[in-house]
Parts: sequence; structure tokens; C-alpha cells
Amino acid sequence: MSILYHNGNRQLQDEFQSRSIADRLEQVTTRAVFTDDDRKFIESRIFFFLATADDEGRADCSFKGGAAGFVRVSAPDELVFPDYDGNGMFKSLGNIAVNPNVGLLFLDFEKPRRLRVNGTGAISRDDPLLAHTVGAQLIVRVKVRAIFPNCPRYLPTMQLIERSAYIPQAGVDLVEPAWKSFPDFAAFIHPRRETYRGDVSAEPLDRGDAL
Repeated sequence: MSILYHNGNRQLQDEFQSRSIADRLEQVTTRAVFTDDDRKFIESRIFFFLATADDEGRADCSFKGGAAGFVRVSAPDELVFPDYDGNGMFKSLGNIAVNPNVGLLFLDFEKPRRLRVNGTGAISRDDPLLAHTVGAQLIVRVKVRAIFPNCPRYLPTMQLIERSAYIPQAGVDLVEPAWKSFPDFAAFIHPRRETYRGDVSAEPLDRGDAL
């Protein structure tokens, strides 16, 4: 039984005579629990790409960003990340609500390196992490089905020039993007949900509390 491949994959593998290397890659590199190196890599990332689909299978891909550590490995087969205020469309989370299957792609353009995580996502409005995560309006937990690296050969080598000014920071007022004040949108903007600011008295959350 394969946790990566279905008949569509197999048909192309057979056409291109790549089934044997595909099977070997799954055997050697694919896992269902995070290694310590996986955890360190994921928790050092300041962004990832999130693939979702609606209940009819129509796909969507979204960029998710934050400070290093905004995605955490919360269990051997689970990771967790916050949902910050956005444009109010809820494309990714709305898809997860009707189709929990997700794919996450973590990248390092300086090494370069890629790591993929496939699994099922769940949205929480009362997760204990909400009381400890600056700027989070919802929490998403992903139960892992498959973790595997990808060959980074086509990744360009790039360097970080400047971090986003919009990333939530403890004790700092959240910055509104300029487009929300544009005449076409200003009258339609929804209010921000009150979130943890990080400047109130609270016990720090350790890794065990995230389980």
C-alpha cells in the first residue's frame, strides 16, 4: 500500500518508466512522523504554501507567513499554525471546513531545501493556543499522512532582504494594509477580531501544552 501514489500517478510512472524510483523514494524518504530535523526546519520557517480544495475538488493555493516558530510541530504526527487577519475571503480555511485534505510546502531558498507535508486539517475557535499566540484569530491543526522531502534542483538561491511589517508582534499594534483604505473597499472592511496581544500577564506555553 502506498501513502503517496494513486492510479493517476502510477499511469504516468509506468509511461515514463519511473515506478521503481518512485517506489524507492517513498520507501527511503517518506515518513508519517516528524524527525527532529523536520521539526527544526519547519519551526525555523517564516512562510509556507498551503494547498487546499473545496468539496468539489477545485484547488486553491495560499501563502502563509509569520515569524519563525509560527508553525509548530505539536505532536509526532501533528503540526499547528495560526490564522491571522487577512482579506476576509477565507479561501483556505473555508476549503478545510468542507474538505480537510491539505498539502503544505516548506522552502528554504538559501540552502536550498524543500519539505512537503500532506494530511488533514481541522479549524479550532477555542484551541488553548489562541490564548498564547499573538494575532491569531483561529488555530489550524494538521494531522499528518505523509512527510517527504523534494529535490530542490529548480529552486533559485535567494536571500531575505526585509521581513514583513504586518507580522503580529507582542505588544505592538497590528498594521493595516493600505488597500483596506482604498475607496473601493473602505466601506466594506470587516472589524478585526480581538486577539491575544502578548503584552498581558500569561504563562508561557511550552511544547507539551500544544499537544
